[in-house]
Amino acid sequence: MLLFTPGPTPVPESVRQAMATPTLHHRTPEFEAIFKEARERMMKLFGMDECVMLASSGTGAMQACVMNLCTTKALTINSGKFGERFGKIATAVGKELVELKYEWDTPASLDDVKQALLDNPDIDTFCIQVSESAGGLRHPVEAIAAYIKSVNPEIMVIADGITAVGVEPIDITNIDALVTGSQKALMLPPGLAMIGLSSKAVEKIGKGQDYYFNLASEIKNQQKNTTAYTAATTLIIGLNAIFDEIEKTGGAEALYANTLARAKATQAALEAIGFGVYPTTPALSMTTIMDADAEAIRKLLKNKYGVNMAGGQDHLKGKIFRINQMGLIPVYESAWVVNAVELALADLGRRPFDGTANRVFNETYFKGSSE
Repeated sequence: MLLFTPGPTPVPESVRQAMATPTLHHRTPEFEAIFKEARERMMKLFGMDECVMLASSGTGAMQACVMNLCTTKALTINSGKFGERFGKIATAVGKELVELKYEWDTPASLDDVKQALLDNPDIDTFCIQVSESAGGLRHPVEAIAAYIKSVNPEIMVIADGITAVGVEPIDITNIDALVTGSQKALMLPPGLAMIGLSSKAVEKIGKGQDYYFNLASEIKNQQKNTTAYTAATTLIIGLNAIFDEIEKTGGAEALYANTLARAKATQAALEAIGFGVYPTTPALSMTTIMDADAEAIRKLLKNKYGVNMAGGQDHLKGKIFRINQMGLIPVYESAWVVNAVELALADLGRRPFDGTANRVFNETYFKGSSE
């Protein structure tokens, strides 16, 4: 079965083998050396001033950022389940909330953000997804963050990059906290969250908030190559292993280029057999298709063609399917997925199978790779 959900993503065999080695105690020089290597590699991937790793899901890192960086009032963007989550976190931890809500296929509007800041001069934190995976949407994070910092550099910009880090280069110039998780482009099991931090964010964190999600305590410890509490030792070993695999295939730049090429090829192939992409500004992390037969196509792919891909949630349940593009995915697997979608359409009597999807995918991918 090919796992093509936008998280968790498949774990490469070499990474599984690395994580199957004997367990290390986390308070030892041996593990500190492993942690130091993983931390340095994450710092390089983020391109930011500081990095923290937490034994939690990405949601834990989102909550940690809100608790440690928001003093009074947060402005959040809600274009899906994960933007909605930022608002719920802010409310749960006692922060005032201003929420800009959009359809799940619609990116945040800079004009709306400008108006919200005018109406609420006490906003001190801005929270947004880089890639909102509920609908496969890419927000104009960099442009909005640049505007916010031009108006008030003291406002903390928190960006959920869980389905964006390791997928594409992100301009972090005006971002104070960038969150990601192990089970996406880094192709590890769930359970490890990472946060890239600006020096301004580190300064604001000060003594930190909360107990477990006290980022000040974690920064202090992780700068010494240890953690405040028990480290996710197996996942951190796996993190070094996936970085090894990324380096073998040309490093982060090659990973970004390959992801872009597969995303373009997948979209072109599906459009060639009659589909339209759902969001107005698609993220590179996945291709999202809205179709009346979305659930029937998903079932055929899983039960007949050996492909497991994700559907929709809430009002999009049964109306969309989402094909993952994150990580070190062999191109032949992506080619099979679009071929299988075309076969499913033939099974449903919608169009005869003639290999169009596979042909267009390969033409688009290899033409782009050779340019």
